[in-house]
Amino acid sequence: MELCILAPTGALGAGFDASAFATGVAARPDVIACDAGSTDSGPAALGSGTPKLSAQAVTRDLRILLRARDQLGVPLVIGSCGTSGRDVGVDWVADIARAIAAEEKLHFKLGLIYSDQSTERLEELYDAGRITPLANAPEIDRELFGRSHPVAMMGVEPIQEALQDGCDVILAGRASDTALFAALPHLKGADPGLTWHMAKTIECGAACAIPPSANGLLVTLREDHFDVTALADGSRLTSRSVAAHTLCENADPFHIAEPSGVLDTTDATYEAVDDRTVRVRGARYVPADGYTNKLEGAELVGYQTVIIDGVRDRIIIDTLPELLPMAKHYFDAKIEDIFSGEVAPPTSISTTASTAPAPSSRATSPTRWIRGNSECSSPSPRRTRPPPTSSPRSSPTPAATCRFPSTTAWSPPSPTPTPRPRRTEDRCTASPSTTSPPASPPPNCSAPPPRSCDPMTSLLDYCSLVRSKNAGPFTLTFDFMCHDEQAYEALVATGFLNKQLFAPPTTSFWSTTLSPSP
Repeated sequence: MELCILAPTGALGAGFDASAFATGVAARPDVIACDAGSTDSGPAALGSGTPKLSAQAVTRDLRILLRARDQLGVPLVIGSCGTSGRDVGVDWVADIARAIAAEEKLHFKLGLIYSDQSTERLEELYDAGRITPLANAPEIDRELFGRSHPVAMMGVEPIQEALQDGCDVILAGRASDTALFAALPHLKGADPGLTWHMAKTIECGAACAIPPSANGLLVTLREDHFDVTALADGSRLTSRSVAAHTLCENADPFHIAEPSGVLDTTDATYEAVDDRTVRVRGARYVPADGYTNKLEGAELVGYQTVIIDGVRDRIIIDTLPELLPMAKHYFDAKIEDIFSGEVAPPTSISTTASTAPAPSSRATSPTRWIRGNSECSSPSPRRTRPPPTSSPRSSPTPAATCRFPSTTAWSPPSPTPTPRPRRTEDRCTASPSTTSPPASPPPNCSAPPPRSCDPMTSLLDYCSLVRSKNAGPFTLTFDFMCHDEQAYEALVATGFLNKQLFAPPTTSFWSTTLSPSP
């Protein structure tokens, strides 16, 4: 088996390099998939039903994707439409898709999957003891469901039903990012461990590339491995950068929960094929005892003033004269691409660097704070597939827990696409090293005593990656990926990274511990 999956960007509307995407299309993928939502920017989109990205930006990206889908004759799957995945977000993106189809004279069967959950249904589940708070989340009460706008995060099953119904374009409500990419391979019987690990790797587009960007990745999924390739010129992948993304947004570095089970990457290996491609093996998928859907809800509790301050990092301050013109060029090109000259970018930009933090902008806006984030479960999965219908209707999910109504719109079929030639497998003779150097401190920090080190030593002397990222609304993770085992042992020996540094005694709880990698 060999399947090709194209992830054009990390978020619909974020923009991507059209030439890089064309490279992916030339590989004739079996499916194009793209996320369109996030909770990273807070609960306002969920509470208000307002998308974070503009209609112009979403239209630009979606037009390119729909043209490519029509050219290839393969499915296009987009999830968490309208940022939050609410029903209004699905309808919003569907209206844009219909307008593009009319303008471009495109024909496709459109499937819509909704994820809003009724108050009555959630109250029934709550009364039955089938809704529980997530880790570190506050307790929830029965009345919360009526005060918020709850959505359920779907897995692959509703998307697979739409694929089996012959939908060419699938616009889904709130969905697991990985489910968008895993649905078709999972349906075709691909190895579940490789399928879910592949999906996790490309869920954010080229966020795992060097440098990170909003561009895309291409995956070739085979029987015992998958190859992931960066598409944009000047973009590259390393085994370390790909492995690092597996940690992103996860409180556990090796176990990633999905509605139907857990992806275990403990034994995964990452092997550089060339500067732009990494080969991945070894992950496995452990089915869960019961199926679960994560619930997300938001209610208006107040307003917040946000102040954006300056930068203290000396390296960034010293390079601002170089960084600011680069940023201006990037955003000028993006504005021109999205608005086609209808909106003019600023004519000048200041490159004066200040050594002290100073507020640079202030904005006041309504903010919806997430008050409840929970999980609902069912003891026994079940599958039903609703027939095509012209109006929304309820249908139980495989768990018969949270419901994802769907609609299907028929259009005249597109011409039969030219059969795709089979791709030949590129063999790689390189193998990852199995030896590690003896543990000792780096040269500029010899024999560091506990909790102290040479003042000139920084974390970058030990680490190739230092990152903080939210793993859901109630957990914040800090990732430190060391250059090698020697650097890891030396950093641990300093005693610098400890519980008190991240959660001093005044903090209400501590839920993460430092431990060596296996």
